[in-house]
Amino acid sequence: MAYIITFANQKGGVGKTTSAVNVAACIACRGKRVLLVDMDPQGNTTSGIGIGKRDLKHTMYEVLLGQCTAADAIVETKHENLSVLPSNINLAASEFDLVDMPERQWHFKKALAPILDRFDIVIVDCPPSLGLLTINSLAASNGVIIPMQCEFFALEGLSQLMLTIRKIKQLYNRQLEITGILLTMYNPRLNLTNQIVGELKKYYADKLFRTPIPRNVKLSEAPSFGEPIIYHDKNSKGAQCYFEVADEVLSRV
Repeated sequence: MAYIITFANQKGGVGKTTSAVNVAACIACRGKRVLLVDMDPQGNTTSGIGIGKRDLKHTMYEVLLGQCTAADAIVETKHENLSVLPSNINLAASEFDLVDMPERQWHFKKALAPILDRFDIVIVDCPPSLGLLTINSLAASNGVIIPMQCEFFALEGLSQLMLTIRKIKQLYNRQLEITGILLTMYNPRLNLTNQIVGELKKYYADKLFRTPIPRNVKLSEAPSFGEPIIYHDKNSKGAQCYFEVADEVLSRV
């Protein structure tokens, strides 16, 4: 039975999609069967793995609304052990369509259930919001990884996200745990970075991943080639860091 991990942060531009794609690809390289789920209507996870959003027959939109099964929508990538449940802009309408449906927070969990025995790890990339798509993802997950930049507003938003996770755990998913907090776009030469890291260690020392993700040109380039960083440039600093994070994820789950 697959272990489900959601990458979530209500703040955009924190490297959430980059982290979801690259951690998934690195875990797949370790021989685990990985399903990468794109729950963001922007579809950046889908294009970032090299899948054309316009050519999709089925997407997460149809899966969530019960118009097709998850098995019907899965796309096998060219990378070994890595499959994708893709999305495109149609998924934006699901927030409205789900509102009036019964048990609206459980649609994703019910859709995933029949295919979980096909995978070891499921990685879910959420939109930068705390709407129904994120709630569905967290309600179905075993763990949540929070990517964040070392900035004051990111630290402020972390407190709000922690409250949301606590509420979802209380209401919908008793098994939900915080797998870890992942620092992204990390620059240790900045005083602010070190101050934020100090605050995080004070309150969340046991949750911080040991390896932060630095700013890296190759990491920024990789999505335009439709490739995870380990296939774009496996010797880059970004690839090395994501491999270390992936190994730590496996050790934690």
